[in-house]
Amino acid sequence: MARTHTRTADEQAVLDPVRTGDIRGALGSIAADDTEVRRGLSTRVKTLLAIIGPGLIVMVGDNDAGAFGTYTQAGQNYGTRLLWTLLLLVPVLYVNQEMVLRLGAVTGVGHARLILERYGRFWGAFSVIDLFLLNALTIVTEFIGISLGLGYLGLPKVPGVLVAAVAVVAAASTGSFQRFERACMILVAGSLALIPVVVLAHPPLGQVGRDFVVPGMPTGELSTVLLLIIAIVGTTIAPWQLFFQQSYVIDKRITPRFIRYEQVDLWIGIVIVVVGAAAMMCAAAAAFGGRPEFGHFTDAAGVAAGLDRYVSQVAGILFAIALIDASIIGAAAVGLATSYAIGDVLGLKHSLHRTPRQAKAFYAVFALLLLASAVIVVVPGSPLGLLTEGVQTLAGVLLPSATVFLLLLCNDRAVLGPWVNRWGTNLFTSAVIGVLVTLSIILTVSVLYPRITVTQMLAILAAGALLGLLGAAWLVVDRRRHPRPAMPPIDRSQRASWRMPPLALLARPRLSAGRRLGLVVLRGYLVIAVALVAVRVAQLALGH
Repeated sequence: MARTHTRTADEQAVLDPVRTGDIRGALGSIAADDTEVRRGLSTRVKTLLAIIGPGLIVMVGDNDAGAFGTYTQAGQNYGTRLLWTLLLLVPVLYVNQEMVLRLGAVTGVGHARLILERYGRFWGAFSVIDLFLLNALTIVTEFIGISLGLGYLGLPKVPGVLVAAVAVVAAASTGSFQRFERACMILVAGSLALIPVVVLAHPPLGQVGRDFVVPGMPTGELSTVLLLIIAIVGTTIAPWQLFFQQSYVIDKRITPRFIRYEQVDLWIGIVIVVVGAAAMMCAAAAAFGGRPEFGHFTDAAGVAAGLDRYVSQVAGILFAIALIDASIIGAAAVGLATSYAIGDVLGLKHSLHRTPRQAKAFYAVFALLLLASAVIVVVPGSPLGLLTEGVQTLAGVLLPSATVFLLLLCNDRAVLGPWVNRWGTNLFTSAVIGVLVTLSIILTVSVLYPRITVTQMLAILAAGALLGLLGAAWLVVDRRRHPRPAMPPIDRSQRASWRMPPLALLARPRLSAGRRLGLVVLRGYLVIAVALVAVRVAQLALGH
């Protein structure tokens, strides 16, 4: 039996003592003092079953009500021609979520708290405030999805939506992390209802396979297609995912010893989310291809009705059930992401291992978010369409900033020690950030000026690429003029036992001139973009 040294709870940065101890997952447990080396297939499978959960839940939660609308819109309006976008997003999903799971396991501190402690009050407050607003709107869209599914099934919407909200709050408020995760696993299994739906729809497999690996643009107005592609990116990669998975990994008590198992968990989740997204797109394409409704998407309930009419009643029912299921798990994950972040920044007790009496504020925020969102949906006259548009736009605007801080934290040696990013990850993530910023600008401009042309979009893309190249060249020149002090080599041999020390013992990172300039520009862009989007949404609400 091999043993390694790990810091005690007092020597680590973990803020809540209940977040240390035995791992009690939905499918197994691991004792805190179990340091045995995992050998043999059966032992490793048992360990994986105990660890599995964070990556799976965050990815399945990603295929929420907004995703149902976006993917089925792509299928109904353009067939399977946009399937290739899903394959391109796989490495982006993995790299982003792998970085946060590493941060969670190594630091024991939530994403919002790390930003606050390492980069100051402005960015800490900004990360929580924008996350709160965006997540609150996102939860509203989840209950819209539940309402649409219930309406198709002929069930009463108002009591159904309220019961769903109460059920989610109750599942999270038992004081048992294990019971909550088991409830989530039932919902994860429910998401597989999409597989028989696409089987019943019988999409042409040859065309599906070709469109999955060969990029192509469907016929139609190119600006509309480009905006839908941006929507696919926005619904697949959302800021709440970063905050949720990092905190959930910590709450599950996963340590660096089990990062490799958590990476497998993440891959399983990514496979499920891509299969689910492809199933939605293919089922809608097969159901509406050659029909009068092709190219005229309305909402997810219209897709369920089309499956009923052109495929089978069973397909329509299963689709509606999958929509309700996805919306529930999405509401739970997004609500927890918010409560975790607020607890992080305010120093509140925030863990599913605690009962509502032991963590009143944590559960109060969670319950108020869900119940208020449910009430908004059932109140007659609520601008639900406007809220949905606002969610998609704000998510696109705010995502680049979340990814920027993720990259900075994963290169902070005081935070991650031997777990800091390798150069390949940094190169890939920097390119992703550049693309996300450019897409974010296009999305913001399209909301402010709905008649944006393809030429204008391509000009923004070209300008973004040029600025990226100029920025990279400036950084190279700046580094040559002002070389950084030589850093000692990273010793990765002790990774299994290395944990971040308490935050109070860490000195603030010293930002280079290039990084400071980048953060100032990012701050200015975010303030201006969010303000302009808010003004535009207000104009739409007033009918201007």
